[in-house]
Amino acid sequence: MSENWIGIDEAAEYLGIKVVTLRTWIRKNNGVPAHKVGKFWKFQKSELDEWIISGKSAEIDKQ
Repeated sequence: MSENWIGIDEAAEYLGIKVVTLRTWIRKNNGVPAHKVGKFWKFQKSELDEWIISGKSAEIDKQ
């Protein structure tokens, strides 16, 4: 079964951050698992979960 993609608004809500913060992280290439589809950023919750569990999300504050 394939996982549905979510947009930037839902991804920000899922992460508990503001959309502007998520856009900034993407722009700074902080390793956020984001995929550009046309002109939109798309995300998979499973990739966001893996990114958080790996500890890579915590490295953003250190940059």
